Amino acid sequence: MPTAVIMPQLGESVVEGTVGKWLKQTGDQVSEFEPLLEVNTDKVDTEIPAPAAGVLLQVLVPAGTTVKAGTLLALIGQPGEAPAAGDEPSTRPVGEPLPARPNGQPQRPAPARVDSPFAAAFLPSGVPPTKRDLGFISPVVAQLAREHDLDLQQVTGTGQGGRITKRDVLAFLETQTLPPRPEGAEVLPAAGKLQPWEKPGDGDLFRPDELQFGAGEAEGGAGAQASAETQPADLAHTQPPLPAAPQTHLVAPQPAAAIDDSIPVAGMRQRIAEHMLRSALIAPHVTTVFEADLSAVLAHQAAHAAEFARDGVTLTLTAYFAAAAVAALQAVPLVNSQWADDRILLKRDINLGLAVALDEGLIVPVIHHAGEKSLLGLARDINDLARRARAKALQPDEVQGGTFTLTNHGVSGSLFATPIINQPQSAILGVGVMQKRVIVIHDAIAIR
Repeated sequence: MPTAVIMPQLGESVVEGTVGKWLKQTGDQVSEFEPLLEVNTDKVDTEIPAPAAGVLLQVLVPAGTTVKAGTLLALIGQPGEAPAAGDEPSTRPVGEPLPARPNGQPQRPAPARVDSPFAAAFLPSGVPPTKRDLGFISPVVAQLAREHDLDLQQVTGTGQGGRITKRDVLAFLETQTLPPRPEGAEVLPAAGKLQPWEKPGDGDLFRPDELQFGAGEAEGGAGAQASAETQPADLAHTQPPLPAAPQTHLVAPQPAAAIDDSIPVAGMRQRIAEHMLRSALIAPHVTTVFEADLSAVLAHQAAHAAEFARDGVTLTLTAYFAAAAVAALQAVPLVNSQWADDRILLKRDINLGLAVALDEGLIVPVIHHAGEKSLLGLARDINDLARRARAKALQPDEVQGGTFTLTNHGVSGSLFATPIINQPQSAILGVGVMQKRVIVIHDAIAIR
């Protein structure tokens, strides 16, 4: 019997998602836990792993379609396999009532077969799984389970709502007596430790690659890239015929008309544009610029970078800007607020949004309860959010609920800018380029 691929509920408040693109086509061979499709929710693109191995028999929801959680997206099975009569998985979205039988009694959903422990996570509400419901499994956890042939039913989740995290899987693998690995095979790190390629670079959060803030220099940021569907420039067949000329005269060749390139705007970039336009029109913007001497910050960073590294955290200047923003919001709570026409809503929690530049746009993951975190805690969350944002592994809940945003326009050498306030917030902090300056301190010239 084919295995159903169901639209998962990717967050507590996320009840629908848009199929961004299918990573496999009908007839392609699929491995269990292999990325099968991308789902867009808000500004997050999430890869959905295949719930079972086999062949992608049928794609029922095309790319660009928005459906509710619990909707049947595709079927995976063996070549030529078809759903048995009466056992075809339901395409009914979660919460929608079942159709009635001719006698007026509601139909009962047919029990769905769970071909793998991961498949239970994709079953819609009301379909009884044959094993423990694992909840949503991230692509990283699915990859680890596939590489180690691991039954996730044996792993106890410590994440929110009992969700199985990467650390849970690594901790479980450490407790198992595994057979010797072949020579040259990849060895996974111990629980809680990150491989070098999982750690953000020594630079700032906001650059897609690495940005090393050096005294007096700043490297350029990565620009957005997009593929343009270029129309052919040869329009000879569409040009009107030239008038006949005397044989004693030469006719100058007519150049083909220039055709402008076009870049389609969709997905994340379209949603960002809509939100930024709405934010710019809703709230008046006032920009105030201050200079700050970061000599003490650079000295503190140099003195404690090794200490943070022992805890598996890269200490970047972003953590200091985040800590400064938190301190400012605690000192002036009115800035940590929302405008509500006839009142101002003061937000109790400081949820700090951090703008992260990606090749295809910009995303703002949120450090929730930032006011309760130390410099080490902020640095650890910044490392984690930056890495997962660039790996497209953020969950929808992690880009919602921000009360203040920090963005860095200085990666391209910008001194001053007017960033758009991320509505419904009241303010945003833009960080310009850091460079050496000649200033006057106690009537003496100094370089800072």
